[in-house]
Amino acid sequence: MKPLREVTGTVAVLDRPDVDTDQIIPKQFLKRIERTGYGQFLFFDWRLDENGDERPGFELNRQEFRSASILLAGRNFGCGSSREHAAWALQDYGFDAIIAPSFGDIFRTNAGKIGMLAIALPADEVERLMESVDLDSGSEMRVDLERRVIVAPDGREVAFDFDETTRHRILHGLDEIALTLQHEDAIAAYETAHGLA
Repeated sequence: MKPLREVTGTVAVLDRPDVDTDQIIPKQFLKRIERTGYGQFLFFDWRLDENGDERPGFELNRQEFRSASILLAGRNFGCGSSREHAAWALQDYGFDAIIAPSFGDIFRTNAGKIGMLAIALPADEVERLMESVDLDSGSEMRVDLERRVIVAPDGREVAFDFDETTRHRILHGLDEIALTLQHEDAIAAYETAHGLA
């Protein structure tokens, strides 16, 4: 997992409540063995029609949102089944931060495990951020994890809370294996002392 201190980039708006994990990555794409390559299937049924052509009405098909690394979303984002593939698909597509009023608990945990920010803000604050996005030409936003501050397109700073353990892991690029390896000497000593080495 790469360390992540700040995300600066284009922001996309998906103002829909209760976006569940099956909408994020439909079940027919869960057969892959790797953790990569899911981005092309993100919001598959919403992005593409039955012929594989882009649906012009879908938000992420807008030219202004094509290279977005930050997603503003509606309440209860990532609800539904516990598939970690949903977080993988969003990250593989290019998103490093998702900002919403609330998240499915398992989705939020899965996002943190791969170094993607899932930031919950009050609904009225998310709405203000959405309103600050220029839907005609696109807008840039900055998420500073070190300072726990979002810099809106209009320059306004919005503070956010973030679980300190997850924050530490993301800032230092520590996945669960890397966390375990920080105790490698103690593990080796235990194994030697107990005849396990």
